[in-house]
Amino acid sequence: MLGFAQIDSTDLADVGGKGVGLGELSRIDGVRVPDGFCVTTDAFRRVVGAAPSFGARLDRLSRVDPDDREAIGALSAEIRHLIEDVTVPDDLVAAIGDALDGLGPQAAYAVRSSATAEDLPGASFAGQQDSYLDVVGLTEIVRHVRRCWASLFTERAVTYRRRNGFDDRKVLMAVVVQRMVHPDAAGVLFTADPVTSNRKVATVQAVQGLGEALVSGLVTGDVYAVRDDRVRATALATEARPVLKDAQVVALARLGRRIEAHFGRPQDIEWCLTGDDAHIVQSRPITTLFPVPETGDEENHVYISVGHQQMMTDAMKPLGLSVWQLTTPRPMYEAGGRLFVDVAAQLATPRGRDGLFATIGKSDPWMQDALRTIIDRDFIPSRPDDPAAAAPPVPPAPAEPDPAVVTELIRADQESVAALRRTIGTLSGPELLDFILADLAELRRGLFSPRSYQAIMAGMEASWWLNDHLETWLGEKNAADVLTQSVPNNVTSEMGLALLDVADAVRPHAEVVAHLRRVADEGREGPAFLDELAELPGGREARAAIEGFLDEYGMRCAGEIDITRTRWSENPAMLVPTILGNVRSFEPGAGRRHFEQGLQESRRKEDDVLTRLRDLPDGERKAEETKRMIDRVRAFTGYREYPKYGMISRYFAYKQALLREADRLVRSGVLRERDDVFFLRFEELREIARTGHADAGLVAERRAAFRSYETLTPPRVLTSDGEVVTGRYRREDVPPGALPGLPASAGTVEGRARVVTDMARADLESGDILVTAYTDPSWTPLFVAAAGLVTEVGGPMTHGAVIAREYGLPAVVGVERATGLIRDGQRIRVNGTDGYVEVIG
Repeated sequence: MLGFAQIDSTDLADVGGKGVGLGELSRIDGVRVPDGFCVTTDAFRRVVGAAPSFGARLDRLSRVDPDDREAIGALSAEIRHLIEDVTVPDDLVAAIGDALDGLGPQAAYAVRSSATAEDLPGASFAGQQDSYLDVVGLTEIVRHVRRCWASLFTERAVTYRRRNGFDDRKVLMAVVVQRMVHPDAAGVLFTADPVTSNRKVATVQAVQGLGEALVSGLVTGDVYAVRDDRVRATALATEARPVLKDAQVVALARLGRRIEAHFGRPQDIEWCLTGDDAHIVQSRPITTLFPVPETGDEENHVYISVGHQQMMTDAMKPLGLSVWQLTTPRPMYEAGGRLFVDVAAQLATPRGRDGLFATIGKSDPWMQDALRTIIDRDFIPSRPDDPAAAAPPVPPAPAEPDPAVVTELIRADQESVAALRRTIGTLSGPELLDFILADLAELRRGLFSPRSYQAIMAGMEASWWLNDHLETWLGEKNAADVLTQSVPNNVTSEMGLALLDVADAVRPHAEVVAHLRRVADEGREGPAFLDELAELPGGREARAAIEGFLDEYGMRCAGEIDITRTRWSENPAMLVPTILGNVRSFEPGAGRRHFEQGLQESRRKEDDVLTRLRDLPDGERKAEETKRMIDRVRAFTGYREYPKYGMISRYFAYKQALLREADRLVRSGVLRERDDVFFLRFEELREIARTGHADAGLVAERRAAFRSYETLTPPRVLTSDGEVVTGRYRREDVPPGALPGLPASAGTVEGRARVVTDMARADLESGDILVTAYTDPSWTPLFVAAAGLVTEVGGPMTHGAVIAREYGLPAVVGVERATGLIRDGQRIRVNGTDGYVEVIG
C-alpha cells in the first residue's frame, strides 16, 4: 500500500497513471485531494500473475487480430472471470484493512482502476477500465479491487491498447481507494478549450451532485468558458438556475491553471464542490490537443500547415523534418511531427495580406477563410506597408515557349544526381554527413533557380490565361484541363503509364499472376518475391519489367518528402496490388493508347477552340494569342513535376548512404537499432558520426512522441494561443446536400466510390472514383484505373489536380472530411468543372 503523500511521478510502475496523478495533485499548494491510498501493481502481479492459465490466455490473446472484436471479446471475458474469482491472500487483505482503519473503516470509498498505461501524455486511456463509487466495508472493497484488476481486460481496454502499441503483458493494474466526497456540484474542467484547442480559454462543465453521469457522457451539464479570469460564455443544460456562480467558475479555472502549471501541459480535471470548497479527484493530460510551435516569445503568431501545401499531412520523423527544413529556404516551426510557417508578419500589412491571399486563395480556400477570420479579430495588429520592404520583381516568364529550356534543365539535374550517386557510395562517418550537407545546398540551387522557376510559371500562367480568356470569350470553363492532356516531359504521369507496361509483361503468364496474387493476399513485404519469379514461366521477363520500373521510379513512395519513408525499391511488394489491378482492368498496350487518346483529345480541343475564336469579332487576333498560349502550356506544364522527382532522387541516395552509416554505428555499439537514425535530427546524426556517442534515451523518447503524433490531425491554421481556426467555403452555387470543393479537372463522372487510405491496399477497378485524404506522386499509378478523383487536401496546382488533368479525370480537391462523409462503395457524382461532389446512392 502507498498513501497519496508517498507517491510522485517516479512511481508510475507501482501505482499507475491515476495513482501518480493523485499523488502529484496532493503535493500542489491549495489543491484538496480526498484522502486515499493505492493498492500497488505488486499486488496485481503477485495475485493475478499466479492465477492458473493466466499466462496461457495472454499468449492466445496476443495472437488475435486487433480488429477481430469477437475473438477479443471472448478471450478477454475468460480472463476477467478468472481474475474476479481469484483468492486474495490474507496478508494483502489485512494490509488493505490497516489502510482503511487510518481513514475510517466504515466510510464510503471510490475504488478506481489505475493502469500503468493510463492518463499518460500520449494516450489517456480515459474510460477504458472500471471504477466503483460508494463502496463500504473491507469485504466489498477487496471484491471491487478484484473487479478493477479484471477491468484491465475489458474488450474496449484490450482493443485500445493493441491499437496504441501497448503490450498486454507489460501493462499492470494498481487500484486507488479514495474516500468519497458527496458534493453539491461536480464536473470536469479543461484548461484548454476542447473544441477550438485555445490554450487561453478554460472550459468548465458542471452538474448537481456527483459528476459520474457527466464524465460517462450520460448528461450534458452546464458549460462555462473562462478567459482572463472572466466568464465569457455560458450554456445551461436546463432553464433552471445555473449550477455554479460565476465566482465559483473563475475559482475553478484558477485552480486548473495552477494544476496545469504543475504538470506542464493542459489538463482534463475532475472536480467536486462542497459549498465553495473544491476537491480534485483526477487530472490527466489532454491528449487530443495539437501542440503549439515554440517561439520563446509572448507575441501573437499565426501558423499555416506546410503539409497541406505539400500533400503530406502525416507525422514525420525527426530526420525527415530536419532534412526537409535543410531543403527549403523558408524558416519553419515544428509541432506534432509536422511543419508550419508563421505568417503573422505577412498578415500585418496590406501588401503582405494581398500576396498571401493571392497564393493561398488559389490553392486552399479553407485556409484563406480561416486567415480572414483571424484578421477580423485583430489578433495580429495591422500596420502600414513599409515602402523600403517592397517585394523584389519576379523574373519574367520566357516570351515564347522553348522546349529546349525544359530539356536542358532535366539533363542538368540527371547529370547532377548521377555525380551524387558516384561519390556518396564511397563515403562514411563525418565525411559522409558533411558531403550530404553540401549537396543539400546544390539541391536548393536547382530547386529554386530562376530558370526552373520561369519554366514552372510559364506553364501555370499560360493555364490561367487560357481559363480566364476562353471563359470570357467562349463561355467555356477550365478549357486548359483538356488542352494539357498528354503533355511531354511529365515524369509523374509517365510513371503511371509505365506501370501499365509492367502489367503487359505480367499478364500473359498465369503462374506469375497467381504468384503475385499470393504475395498480395499474404501481405508480404520486401523484394524476395522478385527472386521467386525467376523460377516461373515468364517470370524472368516479369521481374525485368518490375526492376526496370524501379530503376526509374523506385525512389518514390507515399509521403515521399519524409526521407525516412519506405521507398518502392526497398519494398517492391507495395506495388503488387496496383500491378494486379492493371492486369485485371486493362488490355495490352493500354499505356500507349492512354497517352495517344489524351493527345488526340487535346488536339481536337485546340482545333475546336481556335475555330470558334476565329468566328468572333477580332477573332484572328484572339486565335493567334490563344494558339501561342496553348503552345506554351504544352511546352512547360509537364516540367512542373520534374523538380520534385529530382529532389526525391537525391533524398533516396541520401537515405541509402545514411542507412549504411547507421549499420556502421550499430556494429560499433553507438546505436541500438538501424532505424534509430530516423529519430535523430540531421545535425545530431552529424555530431554522433563525429563523436561516436548517442543518447539512447532521447531516441526512445522520440519514438514514443512519434507514436502519439501519428494519432493527431494537423490543422490548416493554428494560432500561438493553440486555437485551431477552421475556415469554410463561402459558395452559393453548390446543390443542396453536395460536398463543396475546388474544381481541379473539368468534367462530370458518376461511379462507385473507393475510399482509400493506403495505396498499397487499394483495390480499384476501371470506372471507380478514388476518394482519399491526399495524393502525392506515388499515387499516380492508381489514376490510370480511376474514373475520377476526390481528395480532402489540395488545390488546382497540386499534384493530384495536375495529373488528373493530364489523364482527363474529373477531379474535385479540398473536400473537407471526404473520407468520412463518403462511404466506400457508395455511388457518387463528381463535378470537376464546378467543384462539388454529390452522393447519389
